[in-house]
Amino acid sequence: MEKSRNILMHMVDNIEKVIVGKGEVVKLMVLALACDSHLLIEDVPGVGKTTLVSALAKSMNGVFKRIQFTPDVMPSDITGFSMYNQKTQSFDFHEGVVMGNVLLADEINRTPPKTQSSLLEAMEEKQVTVDGKTYALPRPFMVLATQNPVEYMGTYPLPEAQIDRFIMKISVGYPSHEEEKSILQLYEHDNPIESLKPVVSCEDMLHVQGKVREVYCSSIMMDYIVEIVTATRHSENIILGSSPRGSLYVLNAAKALALYNGRDYVLPDDVKEVFLPVISHRILLRNEAKFNKITPENILTDILNRVEVPAGDYYETK
Repeated sequence: MEKSRNILMHMVDNIEKVIVGKGEVVKLMVLALACDSHLLIEDVPGVGKTTLVSALAKSMNGVFKRIQFTPDVMPSDITGFSMYNQKTQSFDFHEGVVMGNVLLADEINRTPPKTQSSLLEAMEEKQVTVDGKTYALPRPFMVLATQNPVEYMGTYPLPEAQIDRFIMKISVGYPSHEEEKSILQLYEHDNPIESLKPVVSCEDMLHVQGKVREVYCSSIMMDYIVEIVTATRHSENIILGSSPRGSLYVLNAAKALALYNGRDYVLPDDVKEVFLPVISHRILLRNEAKFNKITPENILTDILNRVEVPAGDYYETK
């Protein structure tokens, strides 16, 4: 367990060499990777979304791929395609950008839904199927997608089925005065990303992902997770609550956080900390709630305040 925690800590520390004042955001991003899942980063242009992802990719010695989504990007650009080879009289497979360990899907909501959806199989099953033939993706595999708020011109909302595949949605946010000054000083003469060295191997991360699955979650903690997620389906401000996949992702993220904190069992605080970033993008608000400026975060925080934390032994005998 200590080895896994050190791997995660080294990665966070390395990324924070080039990302100023966003420790919580960096931690959540690394936890998403530890969960063998994917991350959606939504924020306005220029706050460091792409830099954040690049720092993660540089911190692990895997294959980093990037695609800039535009309206003319085709599904075959992502998954790959087969082309007839006249010399061999057979079809050769040409890899798409998914054939890597970390894929930056930059401004994913600037491309039409058909192209967005071409990532679904890769994200869910870690494979792509082209012309009836299936190709396994390298492991670990993670999609880090950035998007601009839907109010921006030229954006296409992500399909609900795809949004649900991201374990978390996070925002970078604007820096404080001192943080922004530190950014100017850090990037004044050169780009520190270029000199960032990997501190974690792909094998290290696969080891961590295996250890996350071994973290223990008691029956009463599972009841608590189900109760708070179920509460999203009965809120008067929500049209569509979280699916059971949301419960599973809360469990996985809480396990990863427990491991990051040096424990091999889940506590209520782990669940509470990951609940908002895991669930906020899985619920749809009623128009009345939007009109009254009620946010998903407001509703989820209220649920955490209302649902009683279960008492008992969180590390009961298995």
